[in-house]
Amino acid sequence: MRDQKNILQNIDWVLVALFVVMVLIGWVNIYAAVYNEEHSSIFDLSQSYGKQTLWIGGACILALMILVIDGKFYAAFSYAIYAAFILLLISTFAFSRDVKGSFGWIDIGSFKLQPAEFAKFATSMALAKYLSTLDIRMQNARTKLISTLILGLPALIILLQNDTGSALVFASFIFVLYREGLSGNILLLALVSVALFVLALLVKNSTLIGILIGLAVVFIMLVRKNKRNIIIIVSGAIIAIGMVYSVDYVYSNVLQAHQRTRIDVLLGKELDLKGAGYNVNQSKIAIGSGGLFGKGFLQGTQTKYDFVPEQSTDFIFCTVGEEWGFLGSLVVIGLFMALLGRIIFVAERQRSQYSRIYGYGVASIIFFHLMINIGMTIGLAPVIGIPLPFFSYGGSSLWSFTILLFIFIKLDSYRLQILR
Repeated sequence: MRDQKNILQNIDWVLVALFVVMVLIGWVNIYAAVYNEEHSSIFDLSQSYGKQTLWIGGACILALMILVIDGKFYAAFSYAIYAAFILLLISTFAFSRDVKGSFGWIDIGSFKLQPAEFAKFATSMALAKYLSTLDIRMQNARTKLISTLILGLPALIILLQNDTGSALVFASFIFVLYREGLSGNILLLALVSVALFVLALLVKNSTLIGILIGLAVVFIMLVRKNKRNIIIIVSGAIIAIGMVYSVDYVYSNVLQAHQRTRIDVLLGKELDLKGAGYNVNQSKIAIGSGGLFGKGFLQGTQTKYDFVPEQSTDFIFCTVGEEWGFLGSLVVIGLFMALLGRIIFVAERQRSQYSRIYGYGVASIIFFHLMINIGMTIGLAPVIGIPLPFFSYGGSSLWSFTILLFIFIKLDSYRLQILR
């Protein structure tokens, strides 16, 4: 039976409240990160925190617009929106400007638009539209290929813009595919591939290959009566050995010099506290110096004296750690865990397959940003320059995450209008 009530009454206010709280906390931390005594008003538009006020106001307007639009619009126009942002990504090659080596920004007056941020929600919509088509199954090879193309096209364009961090975010959609029936073996294969890549950088090839051969022999001894499993083990060992040899080529010829340096610093192969390792080292000092309770609002010395570059954007979590301490950091991480948990809960109650798949896309993107951003501030992930959702300074980041989340909130509010 259809629900005839005002659609606004069905909005998940828990998600809205979490959004508001996180945006406000992020705003306060941006203020602390770039505080200027001569411009102490948080609404001073000459400062980053004043400009963030405009981005927050714009985000609120976007959220309201999304909630007003009919819920059927998003599924109906998913492919069109995806195509529009693919064209916008391509346009950056003609109209973009160089921002620290990346060519993914377009100047629109005083506003600097980063299409890669908005491509994330567009891709999530397109993937949800495709996978929600009748009789689509992830076990089908054609389905896997088309899904890979939907995800790979924007990632490739962004990679060509020299924005590796934003391109890697699209790998998070593997969790969406897994939820929709992708074999766990493929997910395991992806994790093993990452592990092999790291080990190949840390261990001599001859040693690593010896270990792989030894493991293969042990497994063959365990399943020696099963010819099919023996073939699988031998094939897997050959592929793994091929991957080990290919790492040197990828590392030397595909990765750029600054990317190789960051990986070396992360893995402890190189100590460069004044160069590539400077940001992470200062970040760890800032977070560690906060102790249990933090130094207090506007009292962070690492923050106040600009020891950590990009502290209002990629390294905003440093301000949280230094001024709010360990407990404050736990609160922030707890808010993200609550947000992710709520998104998954809401996704699972959807009557529409499209809405559920899109919801998992939202959760996957936010989770990836959270893990990598905080990971790089404490030295557990390479510095790839992606923002902390709702916290980092910037209009493109805040608006894209607002659109991403509120489309899902709108889809959820529309669920009672859908017949089972």
